[in-house]
Amino acid sequence: MPIDIGVSALNAYSTRAQVTANNIANVNTDGFKASRADLETGPGGQGVQVSAIMEDTSTGPMVQSLVPTADPLTGRIETEYQWVEGSNTDISREMVTLMTTERAYAANATTIRTWDEMVGTVLDEIA
Repeated sequence: MPIDIGVSALNAYSTRAQVTANNIANVNTDGFKASRADLETGPGGQGVQVSAIMEDTSTGPMVQSLVPTADPLTGRIETEYQWVEGSNTDISREMVTLMTTERAYAANATTIRTWDEMVGTVLDEIA
């Protein structure tokens, strides 16, 4: 197994974890649209790579949020509750994605480590 196949998987799963972590971090941000990292087979059928980072355009739930407003006559800033679109992030789905991504990353890291140990053993035998 060429080492670059495993490294490409680590890079792809790292990107997927970053996108998922961003979604989780913004679960309470009004108007936030979740994204996902789509993966595909790498060039020549070797490894894996990110094919696209796609934004979910579905609407989030309507939530009440404190919105600052300025009085045009006095310039005084006040806050009032208004209905705004909330984040469309599904926290359950994001946590499952994060866990499966973590497992895939760990499996690929183990594969690289095993390959490295095997090459080391072969070189020790040759020497």
